[in-house]
Amino acid sequence: MGWETLDLWGDDVTRIERLAGGVANDVWSVHLNGQIAVARRGVRSDADLAWEAELLVRLDREGLTVPVPIATTDGRLFADGVVVMTYIEGAAPETAADWRRVADTLRQLHRLTREWPQRPGWRSSTDLLHADTGTKIDLGAMPPEGVARCRAAWKRLVGRQTCVVHGDPNPRNIRLTADRVALIDWDEAHVDVPDLDLVLPYNAAGLDAEAHDIAAQASAAWEAAVCWDDEYSVKRLAEVRAV
Repeated sequence: MGWETLDLWGDDVTRIERLAGGVANDVWSVHLNGQIAVARRGVRSDADLAWEAELLVRLDREGLTVPVPIATTDGRLFADGVVVMTYIEGAAPETAADWRRVADTLRQLHRLTREWPQRPGWRSSTDLLHADTGTKIDLGAMPPEGVARCRAAWKRLVGRQTCVVHGDPNPRNIRLTADRVALIDWDEAHVDVPDLDLVLPYNAAGLDAEAHDIAAQASAAWEAAVCWDDEYSVKRLAEVRAV
């Protein structure tokens, strides 16, 4: 199915322009019933989309500013790989004070989702100490020495409480106004150790030297594994210390 699936959201829906959505999705701004919204089409499974939709609805209910799925005319939050969500305006974080607000919001996310189930098909960083694959990750495709370095970084996270992590809190995925911080683009969200979200500019999460080192090494290892083997992933793996 293609974009004709948008008809399920009613007669008054029109695509406007393509938005940046990464390589996994086709993302457009749309007019829907007189309002601007965002429509995303991809190849994720229904189970994966249901996990994401349930999470975003829950976070919205708890007071976080996130893209909220808009239901089809028959009440579904997604259909044939298409999701329509509320559009969120705002600016990217720039200053240390901006990033401290982001850190506070991420910690609120972490507190709210301590019992959340894992995203279907995904594995956490510590799961990958014993597993070789999970969603985008295939450790068998990486050099064995690189895998050993990544696992040494993730081993330092063993025993920590897990929760939902956003997975990609870069400036493009954050929208700030004077009174709120919004997190968008939840494609990389999954259950993991919260440290992976807290390696922020200006050390905005206030991690001490050891905690920051653990988080930075684990995050670099994760991004190397998820993206392997493009130029960015090679760069990130180079940041992970040799065993």
